[in-house]
Amino acid sequence: MPFDEPSQIPRPPRRVAPDDRPVADRLADIRARIDKAATIARRAPAAVTLIAVSKTHPAAAIEPLLTAGQRDFGENRVAEAQEKWPALRERFPDTRLHLIGQLQSNKARDAVALADAIHAVDRSSLVTALSRAMEQEDRRPDCFLQVNIGDEPQKGGCALPDLPALLAEARGADLPVAGLMCLPPAGLEAAPYFALLAKIARDHGLVGLSMGMSDDYETAVTLGATHVRVGSALFGARA
Repeated sequence: MPFDEPSQIPRPPRRVAPDDRPVADRLADIRARIDKAATIARRAPAAVTLIAVSKTHPAAAIEPLLTAGQRDFGENRVAEAQEKWPALRERFPDTRLHLIGQLQSNKARDAVALADAIHAVDRSSLVTALSRAMEQEDRRPDCFLQVNIGDEPQKGGCALPDLPALLAEARGADLPVAGLMCLPPAGLEAAPYFALLAKIARDHGLVGLSMGMSDDYETAVTLGATHVRVGSALFGARA
């Protein structure tokens, strides 16, 4: 089906301000903001999962968030996650790990063995690899199909016209498709892209929406995000 392209509204540059508060205070503030945004949108705050994006951060930086009660974390690379998380999960076994970066097909089995959710399923070869890996590992992590919502050649994600075929293939392969994921274009207002992803999800009977990061997660929540991926607002800016 055709999709309407969002108007490209410039967004003023926004950076997460330095925050020297204890990480528990930052976490509480972000959770409060999520709850407020959900309430404004007449949604249940509990319907939104906060994913703390811990990529590039060592275990020592992650432990205070775990101690403060955060349980969902996001990593970009399978190898980095394999180094950090087995030991952390021994101490915090109820942690849920989300792989949010582009995934190579040859890493599918490792990803399935490790992750509770995979947020960047974007091509046929990966669907096939994940289906095989789930049979081999007897694990079925949630899968989000990544949509290249801004039609940007430098970004991963399925092109909008190709999404119906990819979704049909994923369902035919019996992947547990939880919803859709996107990264809106940098420098543009994110709301139209979030609204478009929500519409596409509804059209295809999908509930999950993995969208929104440190500078726009509140907007994403008001537009239906079920998972927001927040890194720098929790951990501080990466070098």
